[in-house]
Amino acid sequence: MKILLIGYGKMGKTIEQMAQAKGHTIVGKIDHHNTDDLQNYNGSNTDAAIEFTHPEAAFGNISYCLNNGIPVVSGSTGWLEKFEDAKQLCEQNKGAFFYASNYSVGVNLFFHFNEYIASKMQEYKEYEVAIREIHHLQKVDKPSGTGITAAEGILASYKNLNGWVADIPEEKGKLNIASEREPDVVGTHIVTYSSEVDQIELGHIAHSRAGFAEGAVMAAEWIVGRQGVYGMKDMLNL
Repeated sequence: MKILLIGYGKMGKTIEQMAQAKGHTIVGKIDHHNTDDLQNYNGSNTDAAIEFTHPEAAFGNISYCLNNGIPVVSGSTGWLEKFEDAKQLCEQNKGAFFYASNYSVGVNLFFHFNEYIASKMQEYKEYEVAIREIHHLQKVDKPSGTGITAAEGILASYKNLNGWVADIPEEKGKLNIASEREPDVVGTHIVTYSSEVDQIELGHIAHSRAGFAEGAVMAAEWIVGRQGVYGMKDMLNL
């Protein structure tokens, strides 16, 4: 399988190692210093692209792939105000677009359990729900895309909450996502239900980037030959 890497930071390098270990060929590596080289790739010389870049670059990269017949797997966060545009572009081009805020199988099981627990806990009004996410110092976006996805899973059941806020715990009627940045933390997400008498927590702690990279390569393998917009729930049948 011929894979184009768009974004060649820590995650891109880990994906490269994972893909090559599985017998795939990396046909190109696009980063901030050679963005013009992206025009050299299309559906005839690339089976799929895996895109992990910055919020300001993600939509342009995804658009290029969809306009040029390349199935694209994206893990970039912080650009989701344009997600509906990407979906429409995918439909117009009869393309294939796979998006997840986190490609770890474990994290997506965490999302699944998070939604189930929220559907039960919303009945118990004495418990206040909050989210805490911790990442390495180089992470650009706050809160993390994974934290936002977890919040959306909770809000689907908590009709009394009007959206989420970042680092404003005192704002009533909102789900607070607390963001922390520390050295050498791959990614930690904790959902807490607190009452005066006890506390319930659901958490996921990533030990390395290997789980994220493996999931992204799995998604690239899975999306080839498909048409439409997909996510981890589709691939994992959750």
